[in-house]
Amino acid sequence: MRECMLSYGSQWINDDDIEAVVKTLKSPHLTQGPKIVEFEKKIADRVKTKYAVAFCNGTAALHAACFAANIGSGDEVITTPLTFAASSNCVLYQGGVPVFADVNKDTYLIDFEKVKSLITPRTKAIIPVDFTGQPIDMVGIMKIAKEHGLIVIQDGAHSLGGYYGELPVGNVADMTMFSFHPVKPLTTGEGGIIVTNNLEYYEKLVLFRSHGITRNKIYFVEKNEGAWYYEMQELGYNYRMTDIQATLGLSQLNRLDSFMAKRNKIAEVYDQAFASWEKRNILKRPKVSEMAKSGWHLYIIQLNLDNLQVGRDEIFNALRAENIGVNVHYMPVYLHPYYQRLGYNKGLCPVAEKLFESFITLPIFPKMSQEDIESVITAMSKVLSTYATPETFISK
Repeated sequence: MRECMLSYGSQWINDDDIEAVVKTLKSPHLTQGPKIVEFEKKIADRVKTKYAVAFCNGTAALHAACFAANIGSGDEVITTPLTFAASSNCVLYQGGVPVFADVNKDTYLIDFEKVKSLITPRTKAIIPVDFTGQPIDMVGIMKIAKEHGLIVIQDGAHSLGGYYGELPVGNVADMTMFSFHPVKPLTTGEGGIIVTNNLEYYEKLVLFRSHGITRNKIYFVEKNEGAWYYEMQELGYNYRMTDIQATLGLSQLNRLDSFMAKRNKIAEVYDQAFASWEKRNILKRPKVSEMAKSGWHLYIIQLNLDNLQVGRDEIFNALRAENIGVNVHYMPVYLHPYYQRLGYNKGLCPVAEKLFESFITLPIFPKMSQEDIESVITAMSKVLSTYATPETFISK
């Protein structure tokens, strides 16, 4: 057994990151300075979009995207229940109504046919999520959206650096959000960004993140009173990223490809190690579309509880007892008490609910050593061997 707990995810900060941040700390600009613009340009160049607008976190970025999309009271927005709460909370912030579409049982991504069935005259947008880092088929989503005049805000919190076919994540949707929380593809401590090719959305995003205030005279409604003059034109928020965050992000961006390669290699090792358990029908390994290059933000196995003598929680606790910091991602959003009070009921998305009951997230992050990886595999073998039903060990 490991001596200390192995987290399911972790940042990787090196001396270059620290040196870059210290340099910014010694500069005149800790916020609202040049590093933010530089970071935005580098992200936009990476995903081949015209614009990028950085925010203090991914949730703020999603909120801003909903504002830019003009989502308002009573507007319906279709999204997935298998995601972090922010993917739908951002709709509530604007007075909209989240509508949850069930997921595909193999990829865990939003089911296109379910999306189509839920579109009504009140539907304003779709928020698909690249769950676990696997990019969704955005061309397919955009086709549905265009047929019904809908806006698409891609939640790519898990998938910066990923591709679907030849297209980088962020290049297709009307707006795409990336998150820079410490366990994400790269980190700025906290942080988020929206990328877009739409000038109107870009201008609204910039306005919204800074109190709805502009100093750009070309947008002034009233007479320009001089160099000091500014106008508040919308009820915005203080959602700005700092130069400290942006500097860390710029340094981390230099290693994004390396981070991606390491995550993919760990996933490959896990796939090989757990193939025999899948053959015995004790678990199901994650499946990735042949068209997708996943960011492998999460590696989630699906337990076959019919072939185990205990439930998911007992397996979870047994792995934690081995100091493997497994996690569960995610409880369907509408099962949270707040959403229950809003009138969402259990049974709304049966595929997502069934998957959730069998999910366990295994550690996967670039800084994992070979010893870390082997400790996960060893612990999994020990726990599954202990709790698998005897019949699964009989050759057929």
